Amino acid sequence: MKKFKLLLAAFVATLFAFAGVKASAYTITIKNVSTGHTYEAYQIFGGDLYKGDGATTPTLSNIDWGKGVNAFTYDGESDAAKIAEKLSGQAFDSETAKDFAKEASKHLATAATSEESTSNTVELTVGAPGYYLVKDKDGSQDSKNGAYTRFMMQVTGAESVEVKNDVPTVEKKVKETNDSTGETTDWQDAADYDMGDIVPFQLTAELPKKRVDDYDHYYVEFTDTLSAGLTFKEITKVTADGTTLNENQYKKTVTKNSDDTTTLSIVITDVKAVANITKDENKVVVEYNATLNENAVIGSAGNTNDVELTYSNNPNATGDGTSKPANTGKTPKDTVKVFTYQTIINKVDQDGKPLTGAEFTLVKKNKDGSTKNVDVVKNAEGTSFTFKGLDAGKYVLKETKTPDGYNTIKPIEFTIDADYDKEADDPQLINLSGDVTSGVAKFDANKADGSLKADIVNRKGSLLPSTGGMGTTILYVIGSILVLVAAVLLITKKRMDAAK
Repeated sequence: MKKFKLLLAAFVATLFAFAGVKASAYTITIKNVSTGHTYEAYQIFGGDLYKGDGATTPTLSNIDWGKGVNAFTYDGESDAAKIAEKLSGQAFDSETAKDFAKEASKHLATAATSEESTSNTVELTVGAPGYYLVKDKDGSQDSKNGAYTRFMMQVTGAESVEVKNDVPTVEKKVKETNDSTGETTDWQDAADYDMGDIVPFQLTAELPKKRVDDYDHYYVEFTDTLSAGLTFKEITKVTADGTTLNENQYKKTVTKNSDDTTTLSIVITDVKAVANITKDENKVVVEYNATLNENAVIGSAGNTNDVELTYSNNPNATGDGTSKPANTGKTPKDTVKVFTYQTIINKVDQDGKPLTGAEFTLVKKNKDGSTKNVDVVKNAEGTSFTFKGLDAGKYVLKETKTPDGYNTIKPIEFTIDADYDKEADDPQLINLSGDVTSGVAKFDANKADGSLKADIVNRKGSLLPSTGGMGTTILYVIGSILVLVAAVLLITKKRMDAAK
């Protein structure tokens, strides 16, 4: 799946101080939210707000517990004013601010106001100054593809905040290798292979670094589904931000499903425990091999293979890092396809009628000079021969048994050419063709069933004279005539000699 931004602020908690001591109402504006969500504001601290002329930072004096929270103890202190003094000067993203906001969320009482968003901005109006915690109302959001935003502390007196909503992305890729040319592509969204070939896949999860920093533990799980035509073989590499992980640092589960698909699960219960997520590109990468098997779909439908990522989405409840946390999100699926094709040979005589008694061998020519025989399936009459599970490349068709009385065809060399989407959410087979380079044949391509069809003609041999045949009779007649002519000439000559 190509990179995306899912604008879902699932659990926002921000503490605000409001300017304007003479005002009777204060507006909190939250930007970058999702429509249809209800947001609530809870007063954590109350007091007298003062902002002098020209000052940019408000001051809250005579601080006491607000109406939106039940008094609690923080860092050994239960007095609101003393707790506020501990927080004074802290940046909103400091560890102290995070800890306090997280603790405050456990003691909420009555919301001062709530409002449902109808756009990507929501405005909450409260009647008293102070520090407010704002959150997405419990149960008002579908967090499947979203992420909770960690509790934030805002002590600048600002009246608006833009929530953080970055979530991970996941994409799947496959490599293509052409045996006949020896060329291997980079990772892409589609490939074609022979049945029995090993197919390499790559899964990449890109984690939002600033989001991961907010978590004590960060859970990721790849759920990869292989179609019935692909058999899982082995994992070749797992890395987290460039660090290669051993088998004890992730868990692999392979499940065969009732519909003959296979589910491959790769779980890292805490990415932060196995890698130092500090780079700009924070990636978890899994590479594995599968085999294209005899159940492979031939033609344009392709053999689909998709992945989705389950990830931690609440930095305020990350679990213990040894199991799946209570709150997780899930990305949309990303899909790749593996194509394979078939060649159908129909045996006919010079009149175009089906001809029995022939046998064929199809051989694939590899770059290193080696060859590979392709299995053949023929119909009951032995007049049609199907070679299934082919990819692009060079092939040689040989007639290994010729019908009696017919001439053996010369080997036919041809190339299967295919074109498909290299980068697409739903890769499609664009073109399929068979180009003959030696011998006599014409292939008709059909993308839907992935077939290249050709009628191969055998012609009868020349009818030559043979013992007991008409040719011998003709020779006898001609010979007899010649003998008679010779006898007549001999007798005539003797009579002429006697007359002299």
